[in-house]
Amino acid sequence: MTDVRPEPPEARQRLAEAQARLVAALVAGGDLPEGFDGERMRAQAASLVAKRRGIVARIRPDAAIAAGADLAAEFAAYARSRSAPPSNYRTDADDFAAWLRERGRMPAEPPRRKARWWSLLR
Repeated sequence: MTDVRPEPPEARQRLAEAQARLVAALVAGGDLPEGFDGERMRAQAASLVAKRRGIVARIRPDAAIAAGADLAAEFAAYARSRSAPPSNYRTDADDFAAWLRERGRMPAEPPRRKARWWSLLR
C-alpha cells in the first residue's frame, strides 16, 4: 500500500490560489497563469462563453431575440463585465436580460403574475 500523506495547508492554499487564477483567466479575462499556452486558453475561454451563450439563449429566447445579430458580441461583452459567471444558468440568463435592458436593447420586464392556488394542483 502506498504511503499517502496529507498535503500541508500551505500547499493546499497555493493550489487553491492557482486554481482561482486559472478560473479567472478562463471566465473573467484575468491574467494568464504561468505555464499555460495563451492561444489554447483563449480558445477554451471562447468555448466556455459560447456554451453559456447557447444555454442562456435557450432559457431566455426573448433576450436572444432582443440582441439579434449582435448576440455573440453582446453576450461576450456581458461576460467580460463580470468577475465570474453566476452560480446557475437561470441567473445568468436573467442577468443577461437585465444587462440588455440597461442598454436599451430589451423592453422592460412585464410584471409577474401570481399563480392561482388551483393552478398549483396539477
